[in-house]
Amino acid sequence: MKTLIIGAGGFVGGYLIRELKSHGYEVHATHLENEILKENCRSYILDIMEKSQITALLNKVQPDIIFHLASQSSVSVSWKKPQLTAEINIIGSLNVLESAREYGGKCRIILVGSGEEYGFIREGACSIKETESLNPANMYAVSKACMEMTGKVYTRAYNMDIIMVRAFNHSGAGQAETFVISDFCKQIAEIEKSLRPPEMLTGNLSAQRDFTDVTDIARAYRLLGEKGISGKVYNVGRGKAVSIQHILDTALEMSKVKITAKTDPKRMRASDIPVIEPDVSEIFKDTGWRAEIPLENTIHDTLEYWRKNI
Repeated sequence: MKTLIIGAGGFVGGYLIRELKSHGYEVHATHLENEILKENCRSYILDIMEKSQITALLNKVQPDIIFHLASQSSVSVSWKKPQLTAEINIIGSLNVLESAREYGGKCRIILVGSGEEYGFIREGACSIKETESLNPANMYAVSKACMEMTGKVYTRAYNMDIIMVRAFNHSGAGQAETFVISDFCKQIAEIEKSLRPPEMLTGNLSAQRDFTDVTDIARAYRLLGEKGISGKVYNVGRGKAVSIQHILDTALEMSKVKITAKTDPKRMRASDIPVIEPDVSEIFKDTGWRAEIPLENTIHDTLEYWRKNI
């Protein structure tokens, strides 16, 4: 079976390539010109803002499953660059869907959105079910919610086989430092090498988020490609939120030197939601997937990555 990963040059891409290849799939993947894939497969340079490039690639590869990962995926960047976020995540995704519609071949599309789409959650709504209303609190979340709604329109209007994913926080070795676990671990690695004072800069530590290892996330995407129900939305996450303070404490326990923590006003978001925790019973019911890798392992792997790559 042929799979096409659009946006494989990002954090999850390499893990998904490895996951699919290990289960016998023929894997094709796209990346931007300035990106290098971390896993070997048939690869192509693709800019999703150029619809003609997508159309030509679909006709060439003729995939059975498309995993659409390409996006501007940082909440913090979306505050600084809202227009860029909207262009990539909304218009770029529309280009993918429209190219797939015009292609006409029978293929399944996995549209990867975010748990951020839920936004300001009403009291008593956690754990959040997929039926909960969306109330996005930042431009990244708005753009992903719009992508998902567009996917639903294409599913109904054109009878396309599309599955929508609301993926919650995921982390692991190789993630950009703009994400909290990677940020903390990079700071620790720099302090251990005396590249900065023994002081950890942090943002809001009281916020609670659901964190899953990226390897588990890649397995979830594969299983949704195999067993997910067309037109359905799936939460993908551990199903248990922890505080950023817990992440910090766990990371500091792994440090080889004594480090103190200090709040950095520049790291505080303009709008932050206290608790985000998903109900993941739907993906378990339909695919049997649940997160398996302990959070402590994820933090350890991320820290070891930065120790080797500083």
